[in-house]
Amino acid sequence: MKSDSPFNAQAKRQNFLREALEERRLPSLLVTNLTNIAYLTGFRGSAGVALFNPREGVLWVDPRYSLQAQQEAWGVEVIEERKGLHKAVGAWLKSNKVRQVGYEEVHLTCAEFSRLREGAGGRVKFLPVTGLVEQLRAVKDEEEVARIRGAGRITVEVFEKVLGSVKPGVAESELVAEIEYQMRKKGAEGAAFETIVASGARAALPHARVSRKLLRENELVIFDLGAILGTYAADMSRTVYVGQPPRRVRSLYNAVVEAQEKAVKAALPGVRAGDVDAVARRSLAGRGLARLFTHSTGHGVGLQIHEMPRLGRGEKDRLQSGHVVTVEPGVYLQGWGGIRVEDTILVAPDGPEVLTPAPKDKWIVE
Repeated sequence: MKSDSPFNAQAKRQNFLREALEERRLPSLLVTNLTNIAYLTGFRGSAGVALFNPREGVLWVDPRYSLQAQQEAWGVEVIEERKGLHKAVGAWLKSNKVRQVGYEEVHLTCAEFSRLREGAGGRVKFLPVTGLVEQLRAVKDEEEVARIRGAGRITVEVFEKVLGSVKPGVAESELVAEIEYQMRKKGAEGAAFETIVASGARAALPHARVSRKLLRENELVIFDLGAILGTYAADMSRTVYVGQPPRRVRSLYNAVVEAQEKAVKAALPGVRAGDVDAVARRSLAGRGLARLFTHSTGHGVGLQIHEMPRLGRGEKDRLQSGHVVTVEPGVYLQGWGGIRVEDTILVAPDGPEVLTPAPKDKWIVE
């Protein structure tokens, strides 16, 4: 176990986790979600199981990751296991006379759970736990916000650079390739998700996959992109029009921008997540467009591109200072296209900070 850490975030996070366990009267927790393990320990391998109780932390890895875990993980004893992690963890629980342990039911397969119980020998009571570490992850500290802010800066710079390449005859896939190349060139670890460039009728697909379709005159193009910096993601969407947009397109674009800006302003500490969603929907409903908005208004962003909290209909969770969320209303018409405007924002006492401040008024490309 390391005695010190260059960045003491893991110590704070593990303390917060132990406080949460005490509040729930859970004696210990098995963590099998790899993102949660990275958040709590710093270890970023592709296989591992961690356990935390009031006294200790343990991280099991296979031989591929022993050295990496020794170098990266903080606050845990690293155990190398050669014969299957889950069965070994169960055996450890048995030998340490553990009677009850929480586990992340959403992040454990039936086969893994079966091996865990087999190793434990039937004497351990496994208690399903959902979203405990994810709730801790939802509130970002200053270092996390700084990384997301940096990812947002790269995202904006790349979009503004690639905008110069938008013209009839360019393939969507060419623009995607250029976006992801420029992200790497500017220091990002890569794209936070599969970059979207969807033009014409394909812009009606909120999660369109990249294609070889060529951009044409007089059509909308949705860009949805985000960089990763220091393992933290940003997420931004902008919509442009190739040519001179007719009055209807201008009206729709302005309606979406207005809804997005109202929802951003509503994202304050103490406000219910569902109420932010409602602000965007009411704004579009006032323009007769509510039925064309087919997804939730936003989601948390951090180590993963979709985290807690969710800004959707009826969500009761209240926003807190330190939440980083997207605000992304859109309208979509089958066979015609779509418009989406999205920013990653920081919820703060003095008002939201937009972490992806690309302009929205430079949307006409001639």
